[in-house]
Amino acid sequence: MIRYARLLRVQLRASLLLAMQYRLDFAIDGLMSLFWTATALVPLLVVFGQRTQIAGWSWPEALVVVAWFTCLKGILDGAIRPSLGNVVEAIRKGTLDFVLLKPADAQFLVSTARFDLFAFVNVAGGLAILAVALRKIGRVPSAGAVAWTVLLLAGASFILYAIWILVVCMAFVVVKVDNLSYLFASIYDAARWPSSVFRGVASIVFTFVIPLALMTTYPALAILGKMDAARGVTAFAGSLVALGVARVVWLRSIARYTSAGG
Repeated sequence: MIRYARLLRVQLRASLLLAMQYRLDFAIDGLMSLFWTATALVPLLVVFGQRTQIAGWSWPEALVVVAWFTCLKGILDGAIRPSLGNVVEAIRKGTLDFVLLKPADAQFLVSTARFDLFAFVNVAGGLAILAVALRKIGRVPSAGAVAWTVLLLAGASFILYAIWILVVCMAFVVVKVDNLSYLFASIYDAARWPSSVFRGVASIVFTFVIPLALMTTYPALAILGKMDAARGVTAFAGSLVALGVARVVWLRSIARYTSAGG
């Protein structure tokens, strides 16, 4: 574990040095991330301008969902998409060989190859939205609520990562997966809404197939003190299962990889 922690530190440092080579771009990208955070509120502002509640959620409570949506967007764009986007190109060109030859776990290496640090501005923006929402509600979360929230946010990150790994693994058998990654990014935008907004088939899809409810609504319920223990444990266990499935699929995909010289 210490060895991999050191490898992660090296990867983070390399990403920081790369970003700071182009400081103006770094600053502009950070400002664009803040702009994106602001635009994420627009659909909710329009809807709540016409009514006081949506599917049992008030405006401040819905803001909590948007806060976690924004934070996870920062994690997705800052830590998950950059590295795993690069591995798709490496698979296509056969340059994944250089990763597989290194004396470390290939999945770890491709998952930490690159970070877009400016995207983490969204995490700060999400926490600012959370602070405003909790102030409007007049709630100070208990230690237990914070612990549940952190656990469920970790589970949400695991699921995001697992889904992205599964998309990447498709590159071992198909030529292009770019459209699938764009499709997932578009679907993820629905996570800004509380899950109870969706009905019928959409509710099933966003709970079990692409579990947007677990990603943003469950952490919101946890910080608001409305998450029961059984549902929280089940949700987190589900995220661990997703990680396990992604790992198995990755190993099988690597086994089928013929490499550039194959």
